[in-house]
Amino acid sequence: MTETPAARHYSEQQAGSLTTGDELLLPDGERTAEIQHVEVESDDFGTPAIVLANLSGGGTVRIAAGSSVQVLDAVPDAVAQLPVAGNPAAEAEAAVEAPAVVVPPLPAVPPAATGPSEEELALIPAPQGTPEAVVEAAAESHSDAEGVMLLADRLAKGINVKSGSCLKDLSDLAHELFITLKDPEGALAVADLLNVLPYDGNPGRWGSVEASLALSSYICREDGQVDRAKVYEKLLRTPEAQETDPFKARMNAKVRQRSLNEPNLYDKEIFRSIDNSNHEAEREWRLLRLESLLFLRAHGGSETIGASELQRRISNELEAVRA
Repeated sequence: MTETPAARHYSEQQAGSLTTGDELLLPDGERTAEIQHVEVESDDFGTPAIVLANLSGGGTVRIAAGSSVQVLDAVPDAVAQLPVAGNPAAEAEAAVEAPAVVVPPLPAVPPAATGPSEEELALIPAPQGTPEAVVEAAAESHSDAEGVMLLADRLAKGINVKSGSCLKDLSDLAHELFITLKDPEGALAVADLLNVLPYDGNPGRWGSVEASLALSSYICREDGQVDRAKVYEKLLRTPEAQETDPFKARMNAKVRQRSLNEPNLYDKEIFRSIDNSNHEAEREWRLLRLESLLFLRAHGGSETIGASELQRRISNELEAVRA
């Protein structure tokens, strides 16, 4: 028989779980259309905001990310062809034999990142003395390096891991030791003061820890300490395991993948500095580009930049900023 709109059965789904092939009930509440493709737009803070359902017949439906919509249930032919009226016994027999209504499954939730085990964490050596002593040792090894001395003087007043500016100074010191002074051992000693800090949900503070972990991963892989590098990489991804809501986890994964595929490598800023012969500004922008590339490598690369290309670019930037 021909199914009337009233006879259709719908199930409620979150906008973020929509997928290709779903038959979406349109805003007029009367018609349905098959979804051809689903995209997600985020707000300026990186949070999923709008789901764009591109329809097979043309057109797009915009849905708030947190909204629920009605999707037509998939009904097998055996159910759709049952007679409207007839022999009650035959209808009862057909109903028993007909398979149940099949509801399309939700898209798979991305696997949560798992943190390192206690055995893996043991690969990160304990600091030699207090954090202040570690910084002081780095300063003594490079007493003629102005950048190191400036950072060490600020940190000598006391290291407070709750202070975002303090964490930034530690991260900058580790980068200065490795990039400018080519001291990977000293850089790791300082970086490890940050690397063991847990993710506290504050993006500002975590940015310094994240940069330190990415640098440490690179140093260890270059030195052949692959297992230790993998520990830093697991720690780098720990924020990805924080979200327990399946819908938000899916949306966050899409946004994260997009940022990995389209990283900000500061091309315009670097070219502008080159055109203006501003070497100091060029170096600062290249340092930011290097930080982005190190993060990409520690995160396992992206769909647009492979491992070998990342290695080539990192080597180029290191050569440029050390020149």
